[in-house]
Amino acid sequence: MEQMKAYIEEDLFEKFEFQNYGHALEILSEAFPAEWNEIQEALRQLVITVDDLKAAGGNETAIPKKFDDVLYPLGWREIKITGDLLVKMYPRRADQRGRFADEPFDQKTIEGYIDGHNIDFIKGKVAFDLEWNSKDQTFDRDLLAMRTYFDCGLIEVGIIVTRAEELNDIFREIADDNGKALIRKYGASTTWMGKLEYRLKSRRNGGCPILAVGIKKTCVEGY
Repeated sequence: MEQMKAYIEEDLFEKFEFQNYGHALEILSEAFPAEWNEIQEALRQLVITVDDLKAAGGNETAIPKKFDDVLYPLGWREIKITGDLLVKMYPRRADQRGRFADEPFDQKTIEGYIDGHNIDFIKGKVAFDLEWNSKDQTFDRDLLAMRTYFDCGLIEVGIIVTRAEELNDIFREIADDNGKALIRKYGASTTWMGKLEYRLKSRRNGGCPILAVGIKKTCVEGY
C-alpha cells in the first residue's frame, strides 16, 4: 500500500481497497492524470445508504447511477464496439522462397469477430466499470471486453470497482423487508473483490492493465 500512496489521494484509502495489476496506477497517474482525478472524485463522492443496500435489481440499483451522475457530465460515456475480421491470403512468388505477391489471391471476412462488447464508462483511453451485485461470471465478460478494447488500441488501462469483502459484516447485520439477512442477497458467487482478484492473477485481462477497487463499509452511511 505504501507504493500506492504516491498515486492515490490519501483519504480514499479509508473508503476503498486497491489492487494494482500491470502498473495500472502508474499509467493512470502519468499518462491520464485528468481522467484519474475525475475517477478519484467520483469515488470520493460515493455514499451508499441502507436503502440502497436493500434495493432489488443488482447492477440496476441506485448505486451504479451514482457514478452516472458524476461522470456523464464530465464526458464519460458507455461504449459498445463490434467488428469484422478481414483475412487476406497472399501466394508465395514462384521464383522467390519467402517472398509473397503484392496482391492477395483470396480473402474472406469473419463477421462479428468482435461482437457487442460494452464498457460502462470510457473517456480518452481509460475504461471504468462498476460491478455491484451481479453473478461473478460477469467479471469474465468485463475482462474480455477490456482486453478487446486494449488489443484494438481503444484503451490503455481499465478500472473495475466492486464490493470489498468487509461489506459482508454489514450484510449480516441488516435484514431486508422480509426479515432475511442481506448476506443471502450478496452471496459468495456474486461480484466482489475475491472473485475479481483470482481472475486478474490468472491474467484473464490479457495485456490490459487493470486497477481493481473494492468498496469498503465506510462508504455506507452510518458505518
